[in-house]
Amino acid sequence: MFSLLDTLKMGTGIAAGLVLYHLYAVSIGYPSAARQARAGYVLLAEKAAADARAAEMERQRNAASLATEEHSKRLLAAEASEKAARDTLETEIQSYELQLSEKNRACAVTAADRQWLLRH
Repeated sequence: MFSLLDTLKMGTGIAAGLVLYHLYAVSIGYPSAARQARAGYVLLAEKAAADARAAEMERQRNAASLATEEHSKRLLAAEASEKAARDTLETEIQSYELQLSEKNRACAVTAADRQWLLRH
């Protein structure tokens, strides 16, 4: 059927094909090794993304905490300022009433007027 020369030709062709495939696989990397490398890279990339998300969430939590502290400080300062203004107003009202009483004049400010002044 096949002669010895045909068999040698086929063997040489198969050997040459295997050599070419090996050179191709070595030059671009073995497909199975590439798949394994990509699988490891995917896990590494997912881990890096999860770490980045955790770091971002912690950064946002810290920023919210700082904003809350700053808001509390400003609220306390505003309340102190409002109390000081209220005390100053109360002192001015008492001073005015004292001046009127020293001049024997009556103060026409009622309690309702006083409350209105305190609110506005």
